[in-house]
Amino acid sequence: MLNHITIMGRLVREPELRRTGSGVAVTSFTLAVDRDFGKSENGEKETDFIDCVAWRQTGEFVAKYFTKGRMAVVSGRLQIRPWTDKDGNKRRTAEVVADNVYFGDSKRDDGGNGFGAPAGNTYSTPATPAYSAPPAGGASDFAMLDDDDAQLPF
Repeated sequence: MLNHITIMGRLVREPELRRTGSGVAVTSFTLAVDRDFGKSENGEKETDFIDCVAWRQTGEFVAKYFTKGRMAVVSGRLQIRPWTDKDGNKRRTAEVVADNVYFGDSKRDDGGNGFGAPAGNTYSTPATPAYSAPPAGGASDFAMLDDDDAQLPF
């Protein structure tokens, strides 16, 4: 069976990092996700507010690099969790359990010094090295190869 969901939206509040009794990180956050259809009478798109939870390194990544208003792309599974309210009534809530969380925008427009982490990367992907221009004067670290392709295996 298949249970996979990918959503993209903006965080409506700061992520909340907590730890379980055994020290496992768990971060809760909510995304505001615009619908692609069903504009209301005044021309505005309708918005769904979707609860998400990220565990372990993914949760620590979200808590460290994401803030209210940032665009996020969340990939994971949909989970229906039962709970009991203070009056003893049984309730259910739907949430996305995040396997991967990506940046959906860049932080360049906020007047800061760039990225908190490279855009499009998750916690498990190493940072992309910055581009540096070749040295002045035409010197290069590249060398010309012979045109002999006889030793290539294909």
